[in-house]
Parts: sequence; structure tokens; C-alpha cells
Amino acid sequence: MSDKIEFLNRDTGQVQLEKVYGESWLRFIYGTIIGKITLWLAVKRAWFSYWYGKKMSKPTSCSKINPFIKKYSLDTSEFLLPVSSFKSFNEFFFRKLKPEARPIDSSSDSIVFPADGRHFGYKNASEVKQIFVKGQRFDLVSLFDSEKIAKPFINGSIVISRLCPVDYHRFHFPTHGRASEPKLLNGFLFSVNPIALRKNISIFWKNKRYLSILNDSPVGNVATFLVGATCVGSVKTTFDFSCSVKKGDEFGYFLFGGSCVITIFEEGKVNLSNDLLETTDKGIELYAKMGQFLGSKAT
Repeated sequence: MSDKIEFLNRDTGQVQLEKVYGESWLRFIYGTIIGKITLWLAVKRAWFSYWYGKKMSKPTSCSKINPFIKKYSLDTSEFLLPVSSFKSFNEFFFRKLKPEARPIDSSSDSIVFPADGRHFGYKNASEVKQIFVKGQRFDLVSLFDSEKIAKPFINGSIVISRLCPVDYHRFHFPTHGRASEPKLLNGFLFSVNPIALRKNISIFWKNKRYLSILNDSPVGNVATFLVGATCVGSVKTTFDFSCSVKKGDEFGYFLFGGSCVITIFEEGKVNLSNDLLETTDKGIELYAKMGQFLGSKAT
């Protein structure tokens, strides 16, 4: 199996190689005996992410912003605020973008990606047999931590949106409806990078995560999981849950680190986009931006 992490960029149509933030550290933690001991004793623990998050919220962390922008070729013209306005690396990390930088697909029957990132999409969540490597089954009941709540979604479509540290880290609603306030399902904080997921995809349901159900949407009920990861102990919601949701409304943001949004639809409600299904079938992710076309209402 190749160590390369490749994805198809929807905008360019080109297969690209991911630049992994902290790659050597991740390979040490998940690929060596000493690293695995460190992982068990510290890295997956909430206190480690809390400590690192505090470090990235200090004014001294501002010195990391411009080198990060340069190394990962970020487009600062998309930023709502100038780089000089950020008082810490964390403020830069959960930055807002100009509305025109992420237009929301306007088709009446469309569902949109909830976040920038690298996405896998499966027509039937109960038949997922490969995420980065073959033979790892996705355990939907464990993800929901409830057989009863999981039941309506068992044979539905699932989209796994993986955010890297270089990505826009605010997440949004994929369609209209009324959203429940997120419920915390506590857990560890393993990395959600493929370097870790290739070892064990149970990270998705072992990690700390929040579950929100979008009701009364054009495509039935939609489950959204906000999955924490190493150095992402905090997930902040910004939406007023007493209001109705519009497609593309901001839901919240992740603090420093890579993370993941998992979107699950009820059986037969959604047709996922062809390019998402095709890339997933080839075992690589599709890079697409928040607001772009994820799929459409099944007819």
C-alpha cells in the first residue's frame, strides 16, 4: 500500500498529493512502538489537545501564521479580515471567508457539502467496506451510540468530509430544515488523517463527537456528526437553534487541528454526485468546497 495520500480536486480535475501538516510527527505516533506508547499515554487524551489549543490561542502563536500561509499557498484574498487582524493562530485558523468565496449551489433540489475538505461518499452506509484500506467496516450503530437512533439511517447514504489544518474550518448546513442542538458523545481525540485511519477507522466512533439531527428537510432527516480529533478538543456552534435552517447557513467551527464532518441521509432520499461516487469507488477522496453540489433529492 502506498504511503501517498492522493485526492481528486473537483475544481481542477487533477489528482493531487496531499501536503500533510505535521506528517513526520503523525508517522512517528502511528507507525512506531514508542510513538504508539506516546499516543496511548498522551496524544489521544483530552488534556493534550486542551494544552495545545491553549498554546495556539496565545498572542505569541501569531508568528506561525504567515509561514503557514506561505507553505500551504493559502489564498488570502478569500479572507473576510486581513491577516494582520488575527490575535492568535487559532483566530486565523477558524477565520471567516467572504461570502462570494463560497457560493451556495442554488438548485432547488440540491444538497451541498457542509465543509471544505476531502470527501468520501457511499450510497449505502451499511455496505461500506473500504475507507483508505479494504476490510474495515463502518459501524454505524457505534457511531450513533444508539441502535434506536441509528436505525432510520442504516441503509442511507453517507458522506465523510475530512478537514485538514490547511482548510477553511467553519462548517455549514447541507440543506433546509430544523436542526437539533448538538449532543456530545464523549471519547478520545485520535487524528483523523489517513495515516491514522489506515490503521483503524474505528477512530470515527471512538473519538469525541457531536450529533445533530436536521429534521423536516426536503430529503427527510439528516444526521450530522462533528468529529473532534487530535488538537481539536473544542467545537463551537454559532447557529441559533430556535430558528429554521437555510441551506448553507453557518453551523459552527472547529478550533485548531484537522477534523471531520460526517453527514448521513435516510435510505432512498438522496442521489450523491457522480464524481463523489466514482472517486470513492477508486479509493481516493474528492476535494470539494463548502456550498458546492454534493447531491440531489431522489425522485
